[in-house]
Amino acid sequence: MYFPTLSDFKSHAENGNLVPVYREILADMETPVSAFRKIDDGETSFLLESIEGGEKWARYSFLGSGPGKMFRSRNNYFEILDGVKVILSGECTDPFSEFKKFMAPYRPVELPELPRFFGGAVGYLGYDMVRFVEELPDKNQRQIGTWDSCFLLTETLLIFDNMRQTIKVVCNAHVEDGADPERVYTEALAAIDALIAKLRQPLILPEQKVDEQSELDLIPNFEREQFEQAVEACKEYVRAGDIFQVVLSQRFSGDLTCDPFDIYRALRTINPSPYMFFLRFGETLVVGASPEVLVRKEGSRVDVRPIAGTRPRGKSLEADQILEKELLADEKELAEHIMLVDLGRNDLGRVCKSGTVEVSELKVIERYSHVMHIVSNVKGELEEGSDAIDVFRATFPAGTLSGAPKIRAMEIIDELEPCRREIYGGAVGYFSFNGNM
Repeated sequence: MYFPTLSDFKSHAENGNLVPVYREILADMETPVSAFRKIDDGETSFLLESIEGGEKWARYSFLGSGPGKMFRSRNNYFEILDGVKVILSGECTDPFSEFKKFMAPYRPVELPELPRFFGGAVGYLGYDMVRFVEELPDKNQRQIGTWDSCFLLTETLLIFDNMRQTIKVVCNAHVEDGADPERVYTEALAAIDALIAKLRQPLILPEQKVDEQSELDLIPNFEREQFEQAVEACKEYVRAGDIFQVVLSQRFSGDLTCDPFDIYRALRTINPSPYMFFLRFGETLVVGASPEVLVRKEGSRVDVRPIAGTRPRGKSLEADQILEKELLADEKELAEHIMLVDLGRNDLGRVCKSGTVEVSELKVIERYSHVMHIVSNVKGELEEGSDAIDVFRATFPAGTLSGAPKIRAMEIIDELEPCRREIYGGAVGYFSFNGNM
C-alpha cells in the first residue's frame, strides 16, 4: 500500500510543492549494506548509518542512488548539474548563498510517519569552505583537487528502520506550477516500484581480493622533521598566549586497488561509530566513521555536542569504570573539554535567541568500540529568520579540528600546514527539505 492516497496527495499538494510518497516493506532479510549494494549505480550514491552512543544501532539508516540534481563549488565557482549535464554555473561571492537558492524552490509537506530526514541534499562541505565564513589567509595549494562542497539532491531514497526491520521506500513528488497532481503521483509510484524491484533482485557479491594488497604504501604531506617543527611552533603560540589550543593535521596518501565500498564495510565492522558514511560522487568517494556531530538542527532547536577527553576501553566493565574515573579526574582533559563547551556556547549564541543557549549535558562518558570520550551537549532556540545554513556557518569548523580561539587557530593552521585540507576537517551530512540538518 502506498501512502498517502491519491486523494490525500492532492490535498497535501495544495499546501506545498513537494509531497513525500512512500511504501513500507519488510527488511528482516536485508541489511543497509546489502540494500546499498543492490541500488548503487556505481556513479552517484550514498549510505548514512549510525551507532547510538557507540554501542547500539541507531534506528534509521539512509541510502540512495541514481542521477539527480547536484550542487558543487570550488573557490568562488559553483555549478548545478541535472545528471551529468551542467544546467547552471558561474562565479559567485558566496557559495553558501547559491546553495540556499538551490534549495529554496522546494516547499515540503511533512508527514508524521516519516523521520526527521526524508529527502534533501546529501553530501559534504570541505574545510576550505571556512574561507566564506571568516577572513583567512589563502596561500596553500590544493593537493587532491576535490570540490569544496558537493551535494546530491535526493528525491528518492530508502529509509531503513533498524528497530522495526522495515524499509520505507520514499519518493518526494515535486508538484510544479501547472502540473497535474495525479500524473505526478503516478510517476512517484513508478519510481518507488522501480526501487523495490532492485531490492528484490538477488545480490551478487563481487569477489573479495583480500590478499592482493596486504600493505598500503602511504606518503605523508609532512616529513617527520617538518611536522615536529610545526608542533614546536604551535607550542610557542600557546606559550605566547595567541591560542589555548590548535589542532595540526597530517595527510597520508596512497593508491588503492580494492573496492572502496569494502573499505567502508571493514570500517563499520572494526570501528562502529555514531556517524558512518559512504559517498560516491563520480570519481570522488568519501568514506568515514566519526563519534562527533558538528551541529544538529531539528525544527527550531539547535544542538552541538563537544567531544574531548579520551581513554581506551577496558577489557571488562570494572576496567571501564576505573578508566572512566581516571578520565574524569584528569585536569588537562577536563580543561580542554570545558574550553570546547564554551566555544560551543559562543557559536550557538551567534544564531540562537538570547537566553536560550544552555548546557543540557555536561561531562558524560560515552563508550565506543575502542575508546571512551567525555561528551557534553549545548542547545539553543534558533533566532527567527535564521536557517540551517546560518547555523552551519556559525558553528563551522568543529573546534576539535581547529582549536581555540577558533579564528586565530585557523590562521596558524594555514601558516603551518603545507597544503589545503580540502574535505578533511569539513562535514558530511544532509540538509533536509524541511529545514532540518
